[in-house]
Amino acid sequence: MAKRTAVKRPAVNSTDGVNPRQPCPCGSGKRYKACHGSAGGPADVIISRPFEGLAAEPELIALREFVPSATAALPLAGDVPRQVTLATVLPMAAAALVRSDGVAFVGLQVQTRSGDLSRDVARAIRWALTAEPGDALPIVGVDNGDEPGRLQDLLVADQPLEPVLHEDFAWWLPEDTQATGDVALSLERANAAIMPSARLSAPGVHAAYWVDAGDKAHLRWVRPEPEEQLLNAMAKLAARNELNLGEGSRYAGSFRAHGLSVPVWDLDPELHSSEWAAGAEALSTRLTGALATADEQLTDSERRAHDGLRGRQVTLR
Repeated sequence: MAKRTAVKRPAVNSTDGVNPRQPCPCGSGKRYKACHGSAGGPADVIISRPFEGLAAEPELIALREFVPSATAALPLAGDVPRQVTLATVLPMAAAALVRSDGVAFVGLQVQTRSGDLSRDVARAIRWALTAEPGDALPIVGVDNGDEPGRLQDLLVADQPLEPVLHEDFAWWLPEDTQATGDVALSLERANAAIMPSARLSAPGVHAAYWVDAGDKAHLRWVRPEPEEQLLNAMAKLAARNELNLGEGSRYAGSFRAHGLSVPVWDLDPELHSSEWAAGAEALSTRLTGALATADEQLTDSERRAHDGLRGRQVTLR
């Protein structure tokens, strides 16, 4: 996917040969004449897969969409003035803040966003790198075009994230610091909304999160494969009754989030999250085998399973 950096708008007959009917070089997905080739410049184009090209893509989606309280050190490229920590959500759903002790955070679950989440997070990171202790960024501003435009420009692309899950949001504040005012109210509300969650750890299992929803538990697993390839592989397993994590589990459906599929399983809530690690590892092995033949023609039973799986998809917007 091309980078959506600022691009000078050449004339239609310029020497660089940009055809106004061809895709814009900025990577927006629009024709050049409707984007950087228009009189008003580019509009806010929705990027359906904002974190594409990053090894951290599945974890970024999980932290953005359904993990309640987690942090992860960002693998920033080059020499930077300070470490920046990615967070699921910050006080008042701010885009970024620097604690009074100088620790810098950027948030994924924010108040407002543009059509490109990657660009928004990159702006927040650039702000956090030089902000003063105690400063907060409620929302990201407009990209002035002078800095790298997207998260892909700032991170080490092949380095994954290693999120740390927290039982509450006490990490919002430095140790031995008492919350007051709006921060105290936001902290109280955020803590009250947390459901017990855990990140499964097993060979071949990444971006898979268990959550206790009360009457039942779930596993939400962000998969990096293209949607149709994954559906075919899952259909092969479903036709053999192998699309599960063992006794007490049931495939519930999936949702689409930021260009990737997130299959969901209902789980026996009486079992501890760690008891599902072996089942997830075994399922990962079966999926890997099915993915190797995902391009082959499906059998009748696999096609029926495929249609059933597709019927249980929901797109998050």
